[in-house]
Amino acid sequence: MARQAPPEEPPKGAPAWQSTFADLMNLLLCFFVLLYAFSSTDVDKFEAIAASMSKAFSIFDPGGESVGEGDAIGNGVSQLSNVSEMVTSMGKNTTGNSDNKDYNEEGMGEETFESKDNSKEDLAEGDEKGQASDNSDKQQNKDQNKDISDAEAKQQLEESGMKESEELAERIEESVNEEDLSKQIDIDFTSQYVSLTMNGSLLFDSGSATIKDSAEVTLEKVAKILEAYAGGTIEIEGHTDNVPINTAQFKNNDELSDARALSVFEYFRDNAELDPAMIKHTGRGAYVPIADNGTPEGRQLNRRVEIRIYNQLSDVS
Repeated sequence: MARQAPPEEPPKGAPAWQSTFADLMNLLLCFFVLLYAFSSTDVDKFEAIAASMSKAFSIFDPGGESVGEGDAIGNGVSQLSNVSEMVTSMGKNTTGNSDNKDYNEEGMGEETFESKDNSKEDLAEGDEKGQASDNSDKQQNKDQNKDISDAEAKQQLEESGMKESEELAERIEESVNEEDLSKQIDIDFTSQYVSLTMNGSLLFDSGSATIKDSAEVTLEKVAKILEAYAGGTIEIEGHTDNVPINTAQFKNNDELSDARALSVFEYFRDNAELDPAMIKHTGRGAYVPIADNGTPEGRQLNRRVEIRIYNQLSDVS
């Protein structure tokens, strides 16, 4: 008996069509994955579109009624011509309340929109009031934050100015001590400036605005200090006591104090390397005393010339 030939083995691997189909499916999958990856869904817009589509393609909104609770059939076939109007009007009832309907002569239910319109107006008015309240609260909070920020900034500027003036006063005091002027000059400072105060009797004779020859040595040393440390505005103030004066040259203390401040300014302008545009001079008369004018000692202290050296953080220009 002849031996049966063994069956032929099928070709190895998947059929060609199957590989092509698998490649096509993979490409489609990758294509849709890429589309999804490129897309960015805006939740608010998506909800708005969904609500619009629901309203456009749905006969009734959630909570609406059935078709007139059988009105179309119960009132006869003659009303079928008005079904589309009834459905359209009933489809707009979003409240689910049949009390908002007025029935016409044929019994067809027609929706009244007074309630809905009023509701919209109330909601709009409420939204406007709420928005106005929110804007008012936001503006109030903004103003409060601005006030706090301005106060903090002002305090920080004050502290920085005080620190700078203190450092400047220390350096000037060292120079004053080196020049042996500690007995002729008093040093003080604020957050705006460092002041050098000289007694009026040191610089001028009584009732005069002419600088003494003996005072020029002192002013020369002061000029060197100003050249070294005055990087900004310099202000020269002349002060007097409250004893009235009336001479051929000066009719009152205001003119005398102004003339004395001008004399010191002219000395610095002519004998120091200082920018005259950065030097201010003014007479304050007897209006800013630093001691009691009721005593000779107090009046002597009030007759003075103050030289103020403003720091870089001051608002004086």
